[in-house]
Amino acid sequence: MVRVVGDEIDAEIMSVQDALKLADRMELDLVEISPNADPPVCKIIDYQKFLYQQKKKQKEIKAKAARVIVKEIRFGPNTDDHDYNFKLRHAIKFLEEGAKVRAYVFFKGRSILFKEQGELLLLRFASDLEEYGKVDQLPKLEGKRMIISFSPKKKKKT
Repeated sequence: MVRVVGDEIDAEIMSVQDALKLADRMELDLVEISPNADPPVCKIIDYQKFLYQQKKKQKEIKAKAARVIVKEIRFGPNTDDHDYNFKLRHAIKFLEEGAKVRAYVFFKGRSILFKEQGELLLLRFASDLEEYGKVDQLPKLEGKRMIISFSPKKKKKT
């Protein structure tokens, strides 16, 4: 015995064979909705249409999900002021657009000896970007790179 529900049917309790015959007469499918209920609940629906609608809902949810854009800015351990200011302006623009920014100092060859210079450069970069974004991760050495990341600050609605 199963409880049968559908668009044109009130909740009726009938045998599985009768439910299948009813679904066949309506040219629809009998789908088990709640197997743990007493008696189990089945629904008469067009199963292909149901699957299509589920897929469509998933696609809409995926489309509404916010995509996070991460922009990278690369420095050398001995980056001069002009290059630094140029990259700072780009970082400000990226943060204002709502993108995350990951800045890193790339150490090549023996320049790994200047780790302190790289860290000072990234901390200076963090202090210059303080009003545009917040620091997600403080400078951290990963292999030959010292990385720092920023998230844009939330804009206040007026």
